[in-house]
Amino acid sequence: MAFIVGITGGIGSGKSAVTERFERLGITVVDADLAARVIVEPGRPALAAIAEHFGADIILADGNLDRAALRQRVFSNDQERLWLEQLTHPLIGQEIIDQMAASTSPYTILSSPLLLETSQKDLTACVVVVDVPEDLQLQRTMQRDDNDAAQVKRIMAAQMQRDQRLARADIVIDNSRSLQELDAVVEELHKEFLLRAETAH
Repeated sequence: MAFIVGITGGIGSGKSAVTERFERLGITVVDADLAARVIVEPGRPALAAIAEHFGADIILADGNLDRAALRQRVFSNDQERLWLEQLTHPLIGQEIIDQMAASTSPYTILSSPLLLETSQKDLTACVVVVDVPEDLQLQRTMQRDDNDAAQVKRIMAAQMQRDQRLARADIVIDNSRSLQELDAVVEELHKEFLLRAETAH
């Protein structure tokens, strides 16, 4: 497999702002969140299993999963979260591998909020953590998702602690500064990854 860069960060840290910049530079980004959506599309076995477990009202009128309702159910119940993870993680893992195998860019980015919590990190040669202070995470997520502070804090608590994430990073991107500064950081990293991808072959 080609040179794979893993990008992660807590909710509201701005991973997508970073990965969009790599995409603009012609790099394939495999997004674990999108892979998680693919595996629960109508007609997929995982969606049927979720409906059977949580009840038919977890499915919207158009046949899609009611993600907001599911999120509320699993973040308030650890047992349900574990059940869901055991069902979906292997399927998401396979979808990610399939998408990375199809990539034709000089290196490939795997963007995943659970990169360090799962075996996904074993697929990567380098781990980049996008980091912002926790109060900024909270503020950005509440604005973006229209969630209340308590719900966002529950999601943050379910994710790896910020200091643990930083300790396991090969590279840290401080995303609390301007977008112009982020552009410059991504440009530099792109050059570095191109070199590393060449020597990795």
